[in-house]
Amino acid sequence: MQPKTPSESRTLMTDLVLPSETNPLNNLFGGELLARMDRAASIAARRHSRRVTVTASVNHVAFNQAVPVGSVVTVEAAVSRAFNTSMEIYIDVWMEDRFSGERSKVNEAIYTFVAVDESGKPIKVPELTPETPLEKERFEAALRRKQLSLVLAGKMKPKEATELRAIFMD
Repeated sequence: MQPKTPSESRTLMTDLVLPSETNPLNNLFGGELLARMDRAASIAARRHSRRVTVTASVNHVAFNQAVPVGSVVTVEAAVSRAFNTSMEIYIDVWMEDRFSGERSKVNEAIYTFVAVDESGKPIKVPELTPETPLEKERFEAALRRKQLSLVLAGKMKPKEATELRAIFMD
């Protein structure tokens, strides 16, 4: 299996925020944004693995800024690290100012997807080779995030989380 780069999985979804997708304050529902991020992450995971993929977890979501009705929103997703059968997908959400057209980052999230075969069993995915400084930073941090999740779930002993421990030992 040939390694792939994050750019090969990059997915951009741009859409308009409609009144039916907003809360009483006329801002995009958080759940609507989660669904958009899940779809973009699913496409990125499938592009990387070329398999059916399923959402395994939503590891992190930050709703940093409200997205008002009428805004143009772009969800950008790419694989940040591939493990054996799972992939971490890093998602950035951008909003265009309705008047100036300036783009600003308003939200971000990290999802984990697993590739599965026809019977729904996890299947190996290609390795990931990061290229840019940001891709390399996200790649390195993904292992620490995975170890933290495993420790918190009781699936890894804290002393075995070598990458995570290194943060606290320096």
